[in-house]
Amino acid sequence: MTQTRLKEKFIKEISPEMMKKFNYASVMEVPKIEKIVVNMGIGDAVQNSKVLDSAVEELQAITGQKPMVTRAKKSIATFRLREGMPIGAKVTLRGERMYEFFDKLVNVSLPRVRDFRGISNKAFDGRGNYTLGVKEQLIFPEIDYDKVSKTRGMDIVIVTTANTDEEARELLTQFGMPFQK
Repeated sequence: MTQTRLKEKFIKEISPEMMKKFNYASVMEVPKIEKIVVNMGIGDAVQNSKVLDSAVEELQAITGQKPMVTRAKKSIATFRLREGMPIGAKVTLRGERMYEFFDKLVNVSLPRVRDFRGISNKAFDGRGNYTLGVKEQLIFPEIDYDKVSKTRGMDIVIVTTANTDEEARELLTQFGMPFQK
């Protein structure tokens, strides 16, 4: 299996650079991207189950992997929600697919966002993970504009092995994440 462009870049450029910057003793200490979770919450699925199917198809087209349908953990009467009802879809990407998706996200999809000025520096969780909200699925090249029934947003969580936000920010910046200046 050929290595993706980003994985090669990580091994050849990013890893040595990070070792210099943070004085790691071993290559194994260098933070990596562990997984990327793409989650789409679909509140309308309660009234109309067809909405869920189209969202699942879109998510599969974007990530190249079959999404898992997430279900409600508990009933909430005001939202007419029963426990166990399908309310979303999520995909966990690891390995090659993860690198491919990340590459596409940074170089193709994010620049297509309207009025794009970079992504927030503040969305780290304190443990080296980064969460990014996307307002519409149309920024991905796989989505055909004419077939979209409703614009839906999604959350993209990038889980790294970094211990601090600073290390994670440096890692993602090296990978070409367009943070705000």
